[in-house]
Amino acid sequence: MDYQVFLVSRMHEEWVHTGDNERAIRVGQATTGRVITAAAVIMIIVFGAFAFGGQRVIAEFGIGLAAAVAIDAFLLRTILVPAVMHLFGRSNWWLPAWVDRHLPHLAVEPTSDAVVGERRHTPPEEADPSCLPPVDRRACIVDPETEQCEEPDPEWPPKRRK
Repeated sequence: MDYQVFLVSRMHEEWVHTGDNERAIRVGQATTGRVITAAAVIMIIVFGAFAFGGQRVIAEFGIGLAAAVAIDAFLLRTILVPAVMHLFGRSNWWLPAWVDRHLPHLAVEPTSDAVVGERRHTPPEEADPSCLPPVDRRACIVDPETEQCEEPDPEWPPKRRK
């Protein structure tokens, strides 16, 4: 699960900046490959160490978990997921509008080119609008019917109640 979060969140971050699915997959794979490999190797070593504990049941669990992590990290996350994402193309990032309206839109590090109420990149003319990233809603009031950002919200971020 953690490997998937590392991989796909980096891919999505690149897709939001560029709008290019192929580039997003390549950059996401390249930048998270070492993290995924290091985490998987550590887990394989830890689980493999269970095999030398002296108890047969624990050793079986250790070998099974080490094999599962190896298959998951090296086969699924580094080969299968990117290959399927290349096949799906821009459909990877599609989200129904009614679901998008109910989800919060948060960013840990907003881009400097993000303008309130506008998209973060200029999509090609043939792009399907439902595949585009959502409007940046952190610092504005969004009209749910028009999905337009009206004006900055002076109460954002919300203050904690005492």
